[in-house]
Amino acid sequence: MALNITGRKLFVKALKEEGVDTIFAYPGGMITDIVDELYKTEGIRVILGRHEQALVHEAEGYARATGKTAVVLVTSGPGATNTITGIADAYYDSIPMVIFTGQVPLHLIGNDAFQEVDIVGMTRSITKYGVTVRNRDEMGRLIKMGFQVASTGKPGPVLIDIPKDIQTITGDPEYPSHVDIRGYHPNETVHIGQLKKAYRLLKNASRPLILAGGGVRIAGAQKKLLEFATKMNVPVTTTVMGKGVMPEDSPLYIGNCGMHGRFAANKAVTECDVLFSIGTRFNDRITGELDEFAPKAQIVHVDIASASISRNVVVDVPVTADAKIALERLAEYAEPMKTEEWLGTIRQWENEHPLGMPTSNKIGICPQTICEGINQVFSDANIVTDVGQHQMWASQFIKLHKGQEFITSGGLGTMGFGFPAAIGAAVGNPKKHTLLITGDGGFQMNMQEMATAMTEKIPVVICIFNNSNLGMVRQMQQLFYGKRYEITDLSAEDGNYYPDFVKWADSYNCKAIRVTEPDQVIPALKEAAKVKGAPVVLDFVVSPDDLVLPMVKSGTPLSEMILR
Repeated sequence: MALNITGRKLFVKALKEEGVDTIFAYPGGMITDIVDELYKTEGIRVILGRHEQALVHEAEGYARATGKTAVVLVTSGPGATNTITGIADAYYDSIPMVIFTGQVPLHLIGNDAFQEVDIVGMTRSITKYGVTVRNRDEMGRLIKMGFQVASTGKPGPVLIDIPKDIQTITGDPEYPSHVDIRGYHPNETVHIGQLKKAYRLLKNASRPLILAGGGVRIAGAQKKLLEFATKMNVPVTTTVMGKGVMPEDSPLYIGNCGMHGRFAANKAVTECDVLFSIGTRFNDRITGELDEFAPKAQIVHVDIASASISRNVVVDVPVTADAKIALERLAEYAEPMKTEEWLGTIRQWENEHPLGMPTSNKIGICPQTICEGINQVFSDANIVTDVGQHQMWASQFIKLHKGQEFITSGGLGTMGFGFPAAIGAAVGNPKKHTLLITGDGGFQMNMQEMATAMTEKIPVVICIFNNSNLGMVRQMQQLFYGKRYEITDLSAEDGNYYPDFVKWADSYNCKAIRVTEPDQVIPALKEAAKVKGAPVVLDFVVSPDDLVLPMVKSGTPLSEMILR
């Protein structure tokens, strides 16, 4: 019989059993025992971030780049509460993650002890599962449960709160290989009758359209989507989170739809007679006014979470299934459809209103020009974005090829996500370039992570679209609020802008280049591509008057697009 071991030793044993090779951590009083145990451990890389919110975003980037369940470790109190925004972001974008928080000793819980918070209660609505370990002999089972829940079904974050005394008490040394979780039965099959019904509906359509979301990527179903769509000869549009699940050079791919979707894609959604949606929850950024969404279509909705089906859009054929399982079966049935006329109509819409931006700005560089330069120089890079206008320009103009990831904050839309997520993605996939597209506003929310990138020698090409403004809100003020630009200009009253990103980067010994003219874009990107084992900053000056178009005003139909 094996000897009992401390909770802290079991913690490390659990990580090794789960195949964890990287953990994103920040120390504090209630996890010093675990941190000490990690010091003695080989084979697990510990990334010390500079803020707990950033740690979670780094873990998100790592999970997206690797497909693994990411791990975060923070202390109690503010260490735990600082993770909440990142946890919510991971929850809404279905990122598999286990967050371990330290907690005050059991006998102090409920006594308002120093740095005591009920983090499990605080995060109950934004985690798949949360628990405080109150019995040392239950610790192994609870950790195993956490990893199982985080990575199965619809993935998401799990929080495990470990009191300080649990970390030092000895107990059961075993870490289970599997646990049965009462009431938790993620769907691993598909109802064939419903799937055939959905297929027949699509097969009989005159104007069919596939809408693919991030669930296709999460399920690893990209190849099956391409196979199915190609066999059927059916056009495909994607959500922003679905960008990259369909090859962008496919003649069947018509781009993103939604608030800033392509004209042809939004017209196709409006005019189709069958909308076959898979792996999307139909949020308001995709649907516009619900009553006018796909008004001529019968709708199929395939999603692994039954609770997401008919929650926002009432559908005709619901199918609860993993996207890959569903598409594998559908590909078996698939037969070519006569869609040439429909595809020709979509091409005509694209020709009428092609995606593009004017290039006659008096100041700055056109964002489309920057994106096209990135496509040319970094055609194999994983692309990470922050949140704002630059995010939408990237979704419009960045062209993804096989093997590239488009990593962005979709459901929560978290400014400050980009830089740490890019760090995590680079840690997870060091053989591939990682390029960040960010704005000057969002970048400043977690710019302290430059210290992490420099000390850990993490190569990220940071492209700042610098318009000296909070651009997306400014755009709404310009279009809908009479150009009353309140608290969106980040410049000082004298016109100076802080910080000077080149001087700021220099303080970290980080290479930086300010780019002010279009003919400087390609040389700057090529110079950045030469930098190895360190981040590099490219400060692209763009005009605050550049707009993300098309645009559908919130609450209006997709057919009512602002085009210029």
